[in-house]
Amino acid sequence: MKRGRHSRIIDLIQRKPISTQEELLNELRMMGYNVTQATVSRDIKELKLIKILSDNGKHIYSLSSAQKSDIGSSLDSLFSTSVISVANAQNIVVIKTIPGMAQAVCAAIDASKFVGIVGTIAGEDTIFLAAETTDAAVHTASVLKLSSIYDKNSR
Repeated sequence: MKRGRHSRIIDLIQRKPISTQEELLNELRMMGYNVTQATVSRDIKELKLIKILSDNGKHIYSLSSAQKSDIGSSLDSLFSTSVISVANAQNIVVIKTIPGMAQAVCAAIDASKFVGIVGTIAGEDTIFLAAETTDAAVHTASVLKLSSIYDKNSR
């Protein structure tokens, strides 16, 4: 549960400006997490979130530069332990994971900022990546397959 919550926190701060613990707490509660302010405070410390100055002059939570570079190795690690298969159909890439890991893998993919991916959505064990074009989907699926060497179905 903690790993999933951490994944959602990373996803939240990358998708929208969150400037206070209270805002983060409210967002998590709207997603169904029953958390307290103390839990959110611990999560912020454990994730080593920092505050940066946004374009509009407001301080918002962000990942540190070191964390952003760790995301690539985190993606490889998550793939090797969590991903079952990757396939593409037209401009959609479908990633199957072990149950409960789709959101964590999806957050790592989002943080990797793949070129040509316009959006992602994760369920319990499935991730959909929408690509700009079929070629972008084929390329992304290939990169994901090669970079993580996970494809258990082809072993």
